[in-house]
Amino acid sequence: MAHPKRKISRTRRDKRRTHKKGTAKLLAICPTTGEAHLPHRAFWHEGKLYYKGNVVMEKEVLA
Repeated sequence: MAHPKRKISRTRRDKRRTHKKGTAKLLAICPTTGEAHLPHRAFWHEGKLYYKGNVVMEKEVLA
């Protein structure tokens, strides 16, 4: 039977096992727009890009 040549440490073993436990992504509410978005991410709302409640960029309108 196959068996490991070296002992795998508890840390290495546990690092591998941490990826199995997923949780639902939590949403943050923007204080400026009241829009729900992923935390620490910029998001578009009505043609404007918001990050931390501030307008970062506006969408160009091509004529």
